[in-house]
Amino acid sequence: MSKLLLITPPLTQLNTPYPATTVLAGYLRQRGVEVAQRDLGIDLINGIYAPDFLRRMFTQVRPDAKSRRMLEQQSAYVSTVESALRFLQGKDGTLAARIANRGFLPEGKRFDSTADLEWAFGAAGVADRARHLATLYVEDIADFIRENVDPNFDLVRYAERLSTAAPTFDKIEGALQKSPTPVDEQMLRILDSYIIAENPDIVGFTIPFPGCLFATLRCGQHLKKRYPHIKIVVGGGYVNTELRRLSDPRIFAYVDFITLDDGELPLEKITLFLQKKEPISSLVRTFYLYSSKVAYSHNGEQNIRFTELPAPDFSDLHLDSYISLVELTNPMHKLWTDGAWNKLTVAHGCYWARCSFCDTSLDYICRYEAPQAARVVDKMEAVMRQTGRSGFHFTDEALPPKLLKEMAHEILRRKLALSFWGNIRFEKNFTPELCNLLADAGCVAVSGGLEVASDRLLAVVNKGVNLQQAIRATQAFTNAGIMVHAYLMYGFPTQTLAEAVDALEVVRQLFDEGLVQSAFWHKLAITAHSPLGKNPQAFGATVLNDSVNPFANNDLPYTDGGKVDWEMVGAALSKATYNFMHDLGLDFPLHRWFAAQVPRTTVPKDFVRRLMEH
Repeated sequence: MSKLLLITPPLTQLNTPYPATTVLAGYLRQRGVEVAQRDLGIDLINGIYAPDFLRRMFTQVRPDAKSRRMLEQQSAYVSTVESALRFLQGKDGTLAARIANRGFLPEGKRFDSTADLEWAFGAAGVADRARHLATLYVEDIADFIRENVDPNFDLVRYAERLSTAAPTFDKIEGALQKSPTPVDEQMLRILDSYIIAENPDIVGFTIPFPGCLFATLRCGQHLKKRYPHIKIVVGGGYVNTELRRLSDPRIFAYVDFITLDDGELPLEKITLFLQKKEPISSLVRTFYLYSSKVAYSHNGEQNIRFTELPAPDFSDLHLDSYISLVELTNPMHKLWTDGAWNKLTVAHGCYWARCSFCDTSLDYICRYEAPQAARVVDKMEAVMRQTGRSGFHFTDEALPPKLLKEMAHEILRRKLALSFWGNIRFEKNFTPELCNLLADAGCVAVSGGLEVASDRLLAVVNKGVNLQQAIRATQAFTNAGIMVHAYLMYGFPTQTLAEAVDALEVVRQLFDEGLVQSAFWHKLAITAHSPLGKNPQAFGATVLNDSVNPFANNDLPYTDGGKVDWEMVGAALSKATYNFMHDLGLDFPLHRWFAAQVPRTTVPKDFVRRLMEH
């Protein structure tokens, strides 16, 4: 029997396990596959934020290196790093007062903007203040590593710039041919410890983001050289969106199999093939190398039904090694990075699946399956027993209102004490009655796409909601005591500068009325798997290059005529909204956020209030 080791590579989240390996382990163990799992990302962080690594790092840095301020305090960093990490892991809360008093941790450039934290934490918020200061300490060390030791290092990604929208494998392979950095070496030492402990025949890596690709391939390179008998499998979100049209065989010097979409059945089939129980033609949605060329075994649309999957399995993950960071920029980002949330998917796919900018043609969006509410709550109870933690981050594309209602009743019927949050659509079914029910069941926050904050553009986007419905939904959630975060978008084809200014005024009023507590803007990206990417002309966009790349194919460069300076607009939207989140600038003349002359807003000052009361 083949033994499979599942690994989450650096770097995803630091406060909780990324959910891929736990879901796969739950299914494969049920099917009799021998499985172990590790989070190489958090183990690497624990290996880096340690006295031995810091000593080696400081001795390898030239005296004229950047961040001399940290070099001058190197002994203080070495002597405090273990204590700081234990505090962020929740293992030594008694350090809070000492850290908050600003005399214990050495301070680098990240501390320069912390002259007055009373506005953020008040006099009583010692624990959060201390965790914020410890977060700055951790970020200072990360900055030092990036500036002096490894330019690819970051706390939530690794070598992301190499992998984002990479049409060819050239730059990635070039980086892999360079000598490993001290961070790479630490990562590979940890990987060796896994192989010695588990003795696997197969190692599977999930690659959810571009910032996980390089580390995975560096690990694959090491495994191929030192353990040539081990077969290497990769899959995950980055693979599913970027590598669907792969033709360059060079990546197979580092991996053996690349799987698409849900990984349960492809991994099971690979284990059976390697045990010579099934032929290679039985592989499902899997790329492999055949006669020096990329081959693909599709086998129809075979999937394991989502409703039949068991609960995720968290066994053999070291849950006490994760760290909670406290940032100030955004309340939802704080929720994302602070706290040991159990990640769980309620339903597969999106129940709407029609937004023009979304990957609606891909399985993770278009195949919607919703289980019975009792089954979801059964999984929640199973996870709580495993982890000892009662908080859930639902990772759905959009939580279905009907299923949420049934789950809330089931949670209350079982008298469970838990908390949860996740993504929703700001739609009319989120009534005050439903939101109050969700709050009673434990809902603490929601995030939803308000997108372009314009009725005309919401219709073009095919969001399925209008501003009045969205505003009434935010009102219902807020009145129920549930925090609301809005995802916002700018630069949609045909959007005018005036519409962007009007969108900011709508957002300003939402904050002024207390209907949203957190928001974030991003510029539209056209992807190959969206309705917009498949038919850009219908939306007023022109794709500049739609040729098929040999490696990654997802982001499509485009123009909408170039009538608006979206870089200037994006900076203004972000700056204004950052201030709105901190209850600042709500009475500031709107046009003055912009670095260039813009039209005055045409949105009435009581626009949002009228829609609330209508």
